[in-house]
Amino acid sequence: MSNSVTIKVPARLHLGFLDLSGESARRFGSLGLPLSEPEMVATLSRAGETTVEGDKDGRAAEHLATLSRHLGIRARHRLVIERAIPRHAGLGSGTQIAIAVAAALRTLHQLPLDVGNDAILLGRGERSGIGIASFENGGLIVDAGKDNGATQPPVIARIPFPEDWRVILVMESDQAGIHGEQEVKAFKALPPFPTASAGEICRHVLMGAMPALVERDLPAFGEAIARIQTIIGSYFAPAQGGIFTSKRVEAVIQRLAEAGAVGMGQSSWGPTGFVFAPSQDAAAEFVRAAAPTIKDGMQVRIVRGRNSGADIISSGLDLVGS
Repeated sequence: MSNSVTIKVPARLHLGFLDLSGESARRFGSLGLPLSEPEMVATLSRAGETTVEGDKDGRAAEHLATLSRHLGIRARHRLVIERAIPRHAGLGSGTQIAIAVAAALRTLHQLPLDVGNDAILLGRGERSGIGIASFENGGLIVDAGKDNGATQPPVIARIPFPEDWRVILVMESDQAGIHGEQEVKAFKALPPFPTASAGEICRHVLMGAMPALVERDLPAFGEAIARIQTIIGSYFAPAQGGIFTSKRVEAVIQRLAEAGAVGMGQSSWGPTGFVFAPSQDAAAEFVRAAAPTIKDGMQVRIVRGRNSGADIISSGLDLVGS
């Protein structure tokens, strides 16, 4: 029996919804990619009384209490959030902290993992299944959305992301993406999603992004992602003020694209933007070219796509992931 469990859960890019209208009998559906960083890192241990450290908004403490009640666990714990994914940045922080706490609690008490149902219990995964799916494995992930009876969107495809390719993230600390009640109101206010647009997105996913990834064709992959992002961004523009939430992020992304990066877009509601590069050296060169557009309060990070799921480390034993 272990007295301590450390969980490392990756951030994810949300590259676009497949069908927001639900006319195909399945609503939403998603395309996404877990990242090498940033990641959520939390350690849970047994303690004489329950304490939570590094939990700035109380979400982790709430999740720990909710799941403990659900599982009938009366033990006390010390939970330490060692690293967190930036909140409301479009990188899945809410889902990742929920599933990290749930997995840590179950592992510590030698209970089987139930990632999907725990996420739903904790109020996550209402639309996209990418964050939940990223816990189990990496690569480019496609989920099929929800039908009327589904509780978790089924994953229908995973394709390894080339190890030499890079993702350039453009982040802004002074602005948050739409979230919470504001997000709910935004979805209600937007018009029905055009059926033709859903069909076009699905074509770009199936006949563009997926085969390009298999064939390691970065220009074709980038073109497919950019087209998907244009369709989705144009639809959400009335709610977020344009295709990008942040004009400053948009300016940097456009400069990166002019320098040679491909696949420009915004993850979820942003404000994090992204592009893709063929290598670490090329990514660094693109960032240098875009340096004059990077303002105070912004951060540009070069990261990898992640081809493994979460790491669960208990008593020195790596149970899940690489």
